[in-house]
Amino acid sequence: MPNTIKVTTTRYDPAQDAKPRRQTYEVPYQDDMVVLDALNHIKTNLDGSLSYRWSCRMGICGSCGMMVNGEPKLTCAAFLRDYHPREVVVEPMANFAIIRDLVVDIDPFLEKLQSVKPWIVNEVPGPLGGGENLVFTEQTDQFRQYSQCINCMLCYAACPVFGHTPEFLGPAAIALARRYDLDPRDNGNEERKAAVRSSEGIWECSFVGECSAVCPKGVDPAKAIQQSKFDSTLGVLMPFGKRLW
Repeated sequence: MPNTIKVTTTRYDPAQDAKPRRQTYEVPYQDDMVVLDALNHIKTNLDGSLSYRWSCRMGICGSCGMMVNGEPKLTCAAFLRDYHPREVVVEPMANFAIIRDLVVDIDPFLEKLQSVKPWIVNEVPGPLGGGENLVFTEQTDQFRQYSQCINCMLCYAACPVFGHTPEFLGPAAIALARRYDLDPRDNGNEERKAAVRSSEGIWECSFVGECSAVCPKGVDPAKAIQQSKFDSTLGVLMPFGKRLW
């Protein structure tokens, strides 16, 4: 087997490029290397101008998400051995505007995230009410998986709805909204409704499920969205319960 691998990356410098282009590099191959290792080799040894985001290298920070051979991946967790000896094509995350090379504009995502208040809302004075805040296992089991979200945005890159409707609140934001709505210490459900139940919220989702398929942490945003739809519908029907039943 060849001891090198071809890595093609998107290159784009807005100061001199009219549109993104591609550039191919020959990178030394080792069986334990990940795509991020290849990018770091290019940056260090071949082309210091290559721009991309990364930090922890442990699948925790979520900053190194990119398209690898057309699929949203954390490049720190995508092993070259899964592609070798084929060429690896690394592109910026789909559905986001490119700032430079492999770096995309994440401001729209951050705005969506902030709109759902992904933190515990508790208006009682003092730290969460000033006394004990017991949370039992059966309660944490309801929202534990949604707590695993690392804001990598791979679900947005995979979401066809977000691709053609950028106003869509999106999978991660809705999953995190549900995480806090299910937390017994939180009182912010009413404050999140405006964003989550708006026309750009849960009702935009057509339940394709790609968001859940690509999540590197096993979060199921599609489930969170469908559960939120059910709760929203139930909330509308409940006042008419006596007449319905």
